[in-house]
Amino acid sequence: MNRGTRGLAIIIGGPEGVDARLRERAQLRLSLGRMTWTHELCRVLLLEQLYRAMCIIRNIPYHK
Repeated sequence: MNRGTRGLAIIIGGPEGVDARLRERAQLRLSLGRMTWTHELCRVLLLEQLYRAMCIIRNIPYHK
């Protein structure tokens, strides 16, 4: 948001991860840990964290 990035792509890898060429091209990599999560749960976890971050940035109260 602060870097003026034009686009954002979030790729959720499968149980084997993602291709090495794709990992090399990434500007930022995040890990949800060593566990294997379902794609649906990964989406919910990432969405909740993005929502929480935006609430903090905009001083919107976030539940405790």
